[in-house]
Amino acid sequence: MRTKKLYKVTFLHLGKCYELYARHLASSGLWGFTEVGELVFEPAGEGIVVDPTEERLREEFQDTRVLHLPMQSVVRIEEVERKGPLAIRDASDGQKVVTPFPMPPRR
Repeated sequence: MRTKKLYKVTFLHLGKCYELYARHLASSGLWGFTEVGELVFEPAGEGIVVDPTEERLREEFQDTRVLHLPMQSVVRIEEVERKGPLAIRDASDGQKVVTPFPMPPRR
């Protein structure tokens, strides 16, 4: 049995660079847009470690069936074998915007 393709989509939005994973990718019916659907997130509540970036993206796109991204905002689309960590970065310097929960300093 063949599994559905998995795409890593990197796009710009409000000064941030988002990295999401999706199973559906097509030219949108809206002229000048790329259609991104079937967003892939880890199942909620799986495991002990919570990824704050994934949680933020899950909340932001929880009711989204299909994203219609303007073609000029799409930075990169990759067909990948497996899902990696999601990211929201500052578009100007590439630094992660969502930081992990602060841990006590090592002694």
